[in-house]
Amino acid sequence: MVIGLMLFASSCDDYLDINDNPNNPTQAPLAGLMTNSTFETAQNVFRLGNITSNYVQYLASPNPAGSSDTMEESNFDNLWANLYGVMTDLNDMILKAEETGANHYQGTGQFLLALNLAMTVDSFGDVPYSQSFNFETITPAYDEDNGLYAEMLSLLDKGIANLSQETDLPIGHDDFIYGGDAENWMKFGNMLKARYLNHLSGTGSYDPAAVLAALDMGFDSNADDAQVEYFEEEINPWANVALRNENLFLGGWISEQFIEATNGTFVAADPRLPLLVGATDDEEYIGLVNGAGRGSAPESGARSTLILDQFYTTETGPVLIATYFEQKFIEAEAAFSIDKARSYEAYIEGIRAHMRKVGVAEGKIQTYINSPKVSMGEANFTIDDIFEEKYIAMFLHPETWVDARRYDYQYEGFEIPENLNPDLNGQFIRRLAYPDSERSRNGQNVPDVTLLDRIFWDE
Repeated sequence: MVIGLMLFASSCDDYLDINDNPNNPTQAPLAGLMTNSTFETAQNVFRLGNITSNYVQYLASPNPAGSSDTMEESNFDNLWANLYGVMTDLNDMILKAEETGANHYQGTGQFLLALNLAMTVDSFGDVPYSQSFNFETITPAYDEDNGLYAEMLSLLDKGIANLSQETDLPIGHDDFIYGGDAENWMKFGNMLKARYLNHLSGTGSYDPAAVLAALDMGFDSNADDAQVEYFEEEINPWANVALRNENLFLGGWISEQFIEATNGTFVAADPRLPLLVGATDDEEYIGLVNGAGRGSAPESGARSTLILDQFYTTETGPVLIATYFEQKFIEAEAAFSIDKARSYEAYIEGIRAHMRKVGVAEGKIQTYINSPKVSMGEANFTIDDIFEEKYIAMFLHPETWVDARRYDYQYEGFEIPENLNPDLNGQFIRRLAYPDSERSRNGQNVPDVTLLDRIFWDE
């Protein structure tokens, strides 16, 4: 009987092994991980931008005292889950690529892991990382934000080294960002390195020369931009916001701050304005005061909103992850104190590159740049000019919230929203609240912080 049972168990094991379903693998292949990770990274850029665009007053709530406008403490379970979902896939991709010698997959995975980790740290501060992906604990410890920045930069350096080598397993069309172009991935990695080194501008470790050295190996033109273009089955998420607004779901209303930054109130009248947001029914551009709602004009069509088929809202258009024009503004900031001529030239090129990206005609580009408020000359050029123009160019992108905090929200005309969360004591928000899911299942490790506690690079 014992021998019979042993033979039966052995045959069961063999049977189960033989009948593993090849169409339902227990481990995801590299190509599938790459496809999901490149696409979901773009989705995460949108998801975070959709939150932070109210904080930097690109968007405003149509309802008085809307929680996003007034910087209330909100629950970001979904954002947290999406960020960690992608990072888990990327960790798996990096390990699998290392096992199989797929060094280009490994390098791109390291870039994307650094990017998603940066979005997480820049939003929340200290977060789980070192114990997050080994599944040895369901209550991972929180790593310090400044240490995680060192990890991000290390990931980028390792990724650059991996992509610098030849590979027997090149990336193909499973890559939604560059279609497997290793040279463009290298530029992207260097651009990200410059971005995150530049975040340290308010710290004692800031090294503008290191920023410039990284971006010297970054993007050469708009053609190098890291972006994901959408398709009929999955339309651009900003187009979906515009579509929902069209169907009266009330999203994508434009802040008065952004309108005044582009309609000639603060600088010159900007030809990008009609390419980025919709006009009212009276063909005017009128925004909402953050926190105040629609005020005296509650009807649809009385205020500017995102509308379909503009640059950011074309259904099959791109979500921008990292761009040449952003890189030029990083260059302008990093060079300002050590080579002002280079800084001024990069500032002008950043404006020009963004205008070309969104489709402004060359004549209108030159007219705007020729304005004395834009081309004020190197002698009169200030760091404020860089931040003001970068604010316009980075429309809807979550990097603007990093800039706003580093710049202490000092944009011209920028004011505390009406009905501000009283817990902020008349100050602007500095971080996102940890999600309820973390507080309930990992509460002993969640840092005791408020919305006013600053990320290390903001102190």
